[in-house]
Amino acid sequence: MAQPDIQTAARELADAIQAVDRIVVFTGAGISTESGISDYRSQGGLWERYKPVTIQEFLAGEDARRRYWQRKKDIYPTFAKAKPNAGHRAIAALERVGRLQVLITQNIDGLHEIAGNDPENIIELHGTERWVKCLACEKRIPRAEVQERLEAGEEVPLCKCGGWLKPATISFGQSLPEDILARAFEESENCEAFLVVGSSLLVQPAALMPGVAKHAGAWLGILNRDETPFDDVADWRVNGEAGPVLEAAMPYLLAT
Repeated sequence: MAQPDIQTAARELADAIQAVDRIVVFTGAGISTESGISDYRSQGGLWERYKPVTIQEFLAGEDARRRYWQRKKDIYPTFAKAKPNAGHRAIAALERVGRLQVLITQNIDGLHEIAGNDPENIIELHGTERWVKCLACEKRIPRAEVQERLEAGEEVPLCKCGGWLKPATISFGQSLPEDILARAFEESENCEAFLVVGSSLLVQPAALMPGVAKHAGAWLGILNRDETPFDDVADWRVNGEAGPVLEAAMPYLLAT
């Protein structure tokens, strides 16, 4: 696939954004790999290094809960030290200049909020790794506090009420919250432009959202390292890293 140079791609993207009032941005793991966070599917990714524990396994057995928390203990330092990159900062800037309708993300790292996006304007489809939730009383605890307990020797941390603690993320085998999913589809159906950043669009039902936007008449752009099922219908497609292109597009937008 031919790839335009970064400045050409940035200019094309800026022109498309300027042609509409606001744009929906949809991000996946590809934007966060540039911050040092491993994705799931690529060689050496999380699926290759750790066997997933389903929500059903977590609820059913102490051994599964122990394995789950061992994995979380091991990978948390990577999340904790990760910083927003140029792509995250560019999307935050897009919101500051009033061009962002909403940000839909598959990521659980919280880097969009750290970069400056308003939490109210972020739809976290798969939850967040920054918080832990009690499955009994629903109390929320900062993830960093639970990490201290794990490093002190706890294997399966419990809430003060005695309930099981689990990061506020969507586990394998667990359905996405209906209200969050409904909002994401509604925003997708009612936008003028929809930009995919760093997602191969293989995880359902989130992967349907670009098609919903396109079917409703929106401009569809895809900025991703690998191919996606929507490449043939996209109005703009660049095969590459997200940060450099998004960063290069911002001066054009900020100049208007």
